[in-house]
Amino acid sequence: MATVELRFSASPEHVRTARLVAAAVARRAGVDESALDELRLAVGEACSRAVGLHAIHGLTSPVRVVLTEGEKSFSIEVGDDAPSAVPAPRDSSAGEAAEDTDELGLAVISGLVDDVEVISAANGGAIRMSWPASTPSFP
Repeated sequence: MATVELRFSASPEHVRTARLVAAAVARRAGVDESALDELRLAVGEACSRAVGLHAIHGLTSPVRVVLTEGEKSFSIEVGDDAPSAVPAPRDSSAGEAAEDTDELGLAVISGLVDDVEVISAANGGAIRMSWPASTPSFP
């Protein structure tokens, strides 16, 4: 099982790089070409969500992306260090806006990925996604 780990500062400009790396590793792992657009979008949403959570909580730690090539599957985990999925609101309108944005991002990811798991804990959270993969045939 091969694993690639990517860490980047929680800044929106790095999300594109994470998407490109994820698509390249997924292609190498044998994920079907027809699934790569959805994979890129899902990774972009998950990374943007993590960047947003880091910004809301004032965190300077990096966002983590772990790409794992299994025997028959390819998985991606995007991790953050935010203390919970949705922060306690400072005022009602800010809290509602953060919660709506979070729910919309998760809905988009769920629509793009059949196998997705959202984990939220006091010390951070993660979104795990996986796709079927076949062993690529190289000449």
